[in-house]
Amino acid sequence: MESGRDRAYAYLKETYLADPECQGRFINEQEIADRIGVSRTPIREALFQLSAEDLVQLIPKRGAYVAPLTGREIRELMELRGMVERHAAGRVLDTGAAPLEAMRAALAEQYALRSGEHGREFIDWDQRFHFALVEAAGNEMLAKLYGGLRARQVRAGVVALFSTPDRHEAVLREHEEIVGALADDDADAAHRAITAHLDSTLRVLLDS
Repeated sequence: MESGRDRAYAYLKETYLADPECQGRFINEQEIADRIGVSRTPIREALFQLSAEDLVQLIPKRGAYVAPLTGREIRELMELRGMVERHAAGRVLDTGAAPLEAMRAALAEQYALRSGEHGREFIDWDQRFHFALVEAAGNEMLAKLYGGLRARQVRAGVVALFSTPDRHEAVLREHEEIVGALADDDADAAHRAITAHLDSTLRVLLDS
């Protein structure tokens, strides 16, 4: 049975912290406790854990603060993603394990959610698209490391999505390039497509 702390941790990390509107705000512990039906003690325990992961800042006498992603953090996030995803692309092509079906399924869901009112759902499927590639590489530690970036990736993804009016369409085109390169068994093209996609996202975020 899931504990109150686990429920609070999952909600804060996967839902609350992934909302760009929460950046630059202090977390109202009682509001979160009421929302998910636990006492404030599990909320505090979850916040200590999130602080250890550098996802919130605990400020004495003020509480837990959700700091906006800095330019440096965004650059480092995209650099790390690029290293992991390019490695995964090369690995799945070497082993014949490219997850084309899963990636195309995620992409199809994104096409269905391309209108602006479904931004969070669009980014959730964006994460599934990329994670399918990393997971298929067969390195569990690498997949766990990549999964640990999820809260930051979702926050960055939603911000990027609403920073430019045509970002939905650009993401779809960039994802098609990645899938096409994998389908063609072309590692160099896959690496270029992944780099172009992440560079595009980086430019949008730094300009927002």
